[in-house]
Amino acid sequence: MIDALVLAGGGVAGIAWELGVLRGIADEDPRLADRLIAADIVVGTSAGSAVAAQITSGTPLAELYDAQLSPSSAELEVELDIEDFVRRMTEAVQGAADDGEKPDPVEMRRRIGAMALATPTVAEDVRLASVAVRLPRPEWPPRTLLIPAVDAATGEVVVFTRESGVELLDAVTASCAVPGVWPPVTIGERRFVDGGVRSATNADLAHGADRIVVVTPTLEGGPSLLGDLDAEIGILRPGETYVVWADQPSIEAFGTNPLSPATRGPAARAGRTVGRERAKAVRAFFN
Repeated sequence: MIDALVLAGGGVAGIAWELGVLRGIADEDPRLADRLIAADIVVGTSAGSAVAAQITSGTPLAELYDAQLSPSSAELEVELDIEDFVRRMTEAVQGAADDGEKPDPVEMRRRIGAMALATPTVAEDVRLASVAVRLPRPEWPPRTLLIPAVDAATGEVVVFTRESGVELLDAVTASCAVPGVWPPVTIGERRFVDGGVRSATNADLAHGADRIVVVTPTLEGGPSLLGDLDAEIGILRPGETYVVWADQPSIEAFGTNPLSPATRGPAARAGRTVGRERAKAVRAFFN
């Protein structure tokens, strides 16, 4: 049996929440949490890439969780108006249609990349330095870790692995490069933006796994700006999928700016509660 763990995007709050979910599962069933962390395939998108790099580093989960509760943080503070962000993303993809009918996903991603390239942000090296603090180890883990990002110029999706010849820090920072907020990341002669531009989960990258657990800091049935988790789950069949969704208290903990370091503590605690509540269902899924 091949197991996979999929960790979705969700900003700084999403990192804290997903670590909280795993910590909460460990509260109820330490072996189950270890089993999730030791999954044969780990897919991490945006915030999920940072969580994936942390839990596959060998660092104890309790230590990773406790760090989210620390009042000090190397995370950069940035202003984010969610409504304005959605508006800019929507405007960026307008006209990205194939024959005037069906939107062309590659063209949509290219247009979002163009918007990201044109938006003034902090310097790229400043952003890299802040993300570097998220990584307990700079090396790729010796198992399958998949980190998607999008070429800002072409809209091509690239999935970084330890075989890609790319530093783990560069891959994670690229996957976390929220368009219009953080600078696109230079790797070789290309520049990359957030893997969430394709999908917040990219769960279909775990195709071939027999059991897939998806952890996403979103409400079940809630709106999705990009990606379609239901469709991705369909691609994963005959593999079976269980999704750990956020609850309303978690959404409230994320606040109006999920990129703010101030969300870390509340989001981590909310995630821990969700993890405790979902542990029994996750155990039943594996059994």
